[in-house]
Amino acid sequence: MASALPGLVVVGSEVVRLPRVQPGQLFGSGKVAELKARFAAEDIDLVLVDGPVTPVQQRNLEKEWGVKLLDRTGLILEIFADRARTREGVLQVELAALSYQRTRLVRAWTHLERQRGGFGFVGGPGETQIEADRRAIDDQVIRLKRQLDKVVKTRELHRAARRKVPFPIVALVGYTNAGKSTLFNRATGAEVLAKDMLFATLDPTMRGVTLPSGRKVILSDTVGFISDLPTQLVAAFRATLEEVLEADLILHVRDIAHPETVEQAADVADILASLGVKGGTPMFEVWNKLDLVDATTHEGLLVQARARENVFAVSALTGEGLDLLLEAVSAAFDEEKTERTLALPFSEGRKHAWLHGEGVVLAERETEDGWEMDLRWTARQEKRYREL
Repeated sequence: MASALPGLVVVGSEVVRLPRVQPGQLFGSGKVAELKARFAAEDIDLVLVDGPVTPVQQRNLEKEWGVKLLDRTGLILEIFADRARTREGVLQVELAALSYQRTRLVRAWTHLERQRGGFGFVGGPGETQIEADRRAIDDQVIRLKRQLDKVVKTRELHRAARRKVPFPIVALVGYTNAGKSTLFNRATGAEVLAKDMLFATLDPTMRGVTLPSGRKVILSDTVGFISDLPTQLVAAFRATLEEVLEADLILHVRDIAHPETVEQAADVADILASLGVKGGTPMFEVWNKLDLVDATTHEGLLVQARARENVFAVSALTGEGLDLLLEAVSAAFDEEKTERTLALPFSEGRKHAWLHGEGVVLAERETEDGWEMDLRWTARQEKRYREL
């Protein structure tokens, strides 16, 4: 994960087994001394711990080792801060970072003497430096949330505008570095940042795509998921991930060459469930990076994919298998249509215009109160109508 940050050179790594977590220094005294000697010998400036580290443990280890230390949440925040480009992305990163910093204030300070409060020479004991810092962070959080609310409202207006466009939305989701942006670029001809690194995409990107059948869809590239995503980030990036809730079809892109692809897929399923993505939204599984497996595995994956419904083995890099995938995406929207009669009052002029714009009105009769309309539409169009 550290290699995802520019300017960092990973010198080494080690799995340290902890029979018992030490509250003061995380590791036992012997391991702390051993690592201190190693860091000094290799001139280490930064140590990353793939897990939670308390403020006290962080302060003590940094003092003992003479290095800067980041835990898993701190590192992910650094990566996110480096990647964010849009106004919403930057605000979300700042908000997550402040939420994280607030938890690091407890017992992490040495200047805890009380400041004198009140006016003149009369007054109570005042407040601690921690309380003052926490209040300053809370004020900043409120300010950021207000700015973010404005951005989110703008995004909702864009979504509302897209609902009026008769094109289905296809969302790419998946574990970070699964190849979503490469697939997005291959399908759309766009040039979204696509690199072999974690969280290359933070800000959702959308493009119109004309499928081989001639059908037009909107393709959405989203932020990659990761196991044990810090709670601050889940909350802060919820608005970004909500693009998935608007999707008519979800493409779950998997790095099929990764040794932990099954575990990654389970993590993605858990996060989708936590976002409120229901089983009613159609989903295709895309086994990406066929170009990275050997010939025997390659053939086996193709056989497995063909034997399963809605599973497609592809290489976004070479284009292998993409024709079949795009044909299936197109076919998914050749939905069964149902007929029904709808009573619509004159006050619902916008809905009336939308139904005609969708071309689903078979016949229409005016009544005393409004219109009586015979419709023929798909489940997707009915869903869109309910959301107007």
